Amino acid sequence: MNVLAKAGIWSLCAAARAAIPCLWKGKYFSSGKEPGENNTVTPMLRHLMYKIKSTGPITVAEYMKEVLTNPAKGYYVYRDMLGEEGDFITSPEISQIFGELLGIWFVSEWMATGQSAAFQLVELGPGRGTLAGDILRVFSQLGSVLKNCDISIHLVEVSQKLSEIQALTLTEEKVPLERSDGSPVYMKGVTKSGIPVSWYRDLQDVPKGYSFYLAHEFFDVLPVHKFQRNETRDHVEVCPDAGVIIQELSQRIALTGGAALVADYGHDGTKTDTFRGFCGHKLHDVLIAPGTADLTADVDFSYLRRMAQGRVASLGPITQQAFLKNMGIDVRLKVLLGKSAEPSLRQQLLEGYDMLMNPKKMGERFNFFALLPHQRLHGGNPQVNAHQSKPSPSPVAGFSELVWQ
Repeated sequence: MNVLAKAGIWSLCAAARAAIPCLWKGKYFSSGKEPGENNTVTPMLRHLMYKIKSTGPITVAEYMKEVLTNPAKGYYVYRDMLGEEGDFITSPEISQIFGELLGIWFVSEWMATGQSAAFQLVELGPGRGTLAGDILRVFSQLGSVLKNCDISIHLVEVSQKLSEIQALTLTEEKVPLERSDGSPVYMKGVTKSGIPVSWYRDLQDVPKGYSFYLAHEFFDVLPVHKFQRNETRDHVEVCPDAGVIIQELSQRIALTGGAALVADYGHDGTKTDTFRGFCGHKLHDVLIAPGTADLTADVDFSYLRRMAQGRVASLGPITQQAFLKNMGIDVRLKVLLGKSAEPSLRQQLLEGYDMLMNPKKMGERFNFFALLPHQRLHGGNPQVNAHQSKPSPSPVAGFSELVWQ
């Protein structure tokens, strides 16, 4: 990893993010009663009432899907729900360091697997594009390492509002965007650093090829079915959509190589009733004013592991605190503090670090999970010439401690 440290990635982002003092989506909530005046009749509620009257009862999964992604009235489709003005905050919005370390992870894996001539970076649910922007800045600063690699960005996004924000974040629209509503690729552009970027509504539409996949706070908003055991009345949550996506990622990685990195709050098969809502950085009853609040459920990483069905190897879950520490967050913070003379900026950096790493905040509530080809963990790199000696596999960054030189 010393080549990465020497390549000059440690420049301070011009606009460091503040650690916004608000609630993230990592706490439990059971639906309960709220004052009657909060029970607003929203367009989504009217839609759901009509639907239920017309076709009968709906499942929790159907409710969650309609509320979040209905093409006409869905919560995610036409609003910006992130940040201080929105309903929740995510790690990339808190500190630039988060995205920079993920950028290093992808470059590290690219180097460990033979430095292919091209790769796709595919992000599922890219938010405002902040995370992708931080990763691309690392790619630019590692230009000497990546100079012979053809990189393209592919964003899977169903929200019209967020895709517009992503385009502004990543391209600044210096090059006019190509738009085609009827095509699987509904928007195309070029990033500020000259990398082609495309938008899709479904992972299936993303071209197959050597790719690195990123899902940060993506799986937690996929619809969950809720069941209850009669004898104990314990709740069970199952997310079939997550299983389908993991199977697709596993097939792609097994066939063409690459890796997938998942970062989310969740558990390893140990929790049951986690379905909850968020509005204005506060916990919100999931049945009140549907369409105005985010709905979410913890990710069951043991289920994701099973759904890979042995096609690929999996690592984790490992806590965000451990992953970022292994990636060198303390080194990065020290460098940024050394470059920051302004007290308010230093305070922002320290508050952001605390939010990301503190076990009582995001440090132990969020986890990292990876899918990799089996040969990545057991040697056998297919790009190594048959006459060369078989190298021993290098450790996977983040999931084991790196040695910084």
